[in-house]
Amino acid sequence: MVPLSILDLSPVPEGSDVGQALRNSADLARHAEGLGFGRYWMAEHHNMPGIASAATAVALAHVGAATERIRIGAGGIMLPNHAPLVVAEQFGTLAALHPGRVELGLGRAPGTDQIAAHALRRNLAADEGQFPRDVVELMNYFRPAQPGQRLRAVPGEGQEVPVWILGSSTFGAQLAAALGLPFAFASHFAPQMMFEAMQVYREGFRPSEQLAAPKVMLGLNVVVAESDAEARFLFTSQQQSVLNLRSGRPGKLPPPVEDMASRLDARGEAILRNVLACAVVGAKETVRQGLEAFIAETGADELMATGMIHDHEKRKRSFSLLAEAAGMVG
Repeated sequence: MVPLSILDLSPVPEGSDVGQALRNSADLARHAEGLGFGRYWMAEHHNMPGIASAATAVALAHVGAATERIRIGAGGIMLPNHAPLVVAEQFGTLAALHPGRVELGLGRAPGTDQIAAHALRRNLAADEGQFPRDVVELMNYFRPAQPGQRLRAVPGEGQEVPVWILGSSTFGAQLAAALGLPFAFASHFAPQMMFEAMQVYREGFRPSEQLAAPKVMLGLNVVVAESDAEARFLFTSQQQSVLNLRSGRPGKLPPPVEDMASRLDARGEAILRNVLACAVVGAKETVRQGLEAFIAETGADELMATGMIHDHEKRKRSFSLLAEAAGMVG
């Protein structure tokens, strides 16, 4: 089994609020650390009532303070929304607070709709070359300051925060390969170009100071419960959330439902089939077999599991059972 990590979107369940969602994230991170998961990433999304991690660096500071060993990072920061210097200072601050534990995944999408993208007021008319230039600029801020250097990231300089490139197409794969950086593919919600992007990345990879050989981490939706039926029931919360978002009705994470199939028309079935194609849902043995099959099919070097479950305790239980299925704990 390859290394396993967790992507936490800090879901806000119906009947709850963002404060509780962020407290749940800290609790889940402590739980994940105890189970032996390697990384705990949070993602930047805006204008989404069901996701509490918009201020990702702030949320990670909260999670970092609640844990001791697990690596924490962004999966990711949507760089077109930010000046590279600001991101360097934010993650330099995190690295100063939690030495050796912080990493930074960078994405090219805005992580939101066009209304919020305009409200964020940065790079709305940028050319495609802006993202690679911003990545290089940001990485340079993490290097030791040079004599006479007038612009410095403080905190940030000398921290050498590890950078990942995120993507859902071949663009990110090409950039990660050219810069010699690890590549995380968003197969948990945009799996269509997964194999093509991995091939482009591996064939074009150039070794760097950070990484000697290509490393691919794939996102995977995972829900584990005591039975296959219960896991499928819990998974309906995420299915409903995806349909609401794709229908222009983003909201808090709905509770699970028994009759999901009867609620789907042909369009809904197609959306779920496309968006959630990379998902392993079931009891522990079902998930173990699903993980092994996914790894064999893709050749992934690492997996990052995510699961939007309405009940926080059942979400924790899902990751406990995942750790058991993967042989991380007895």
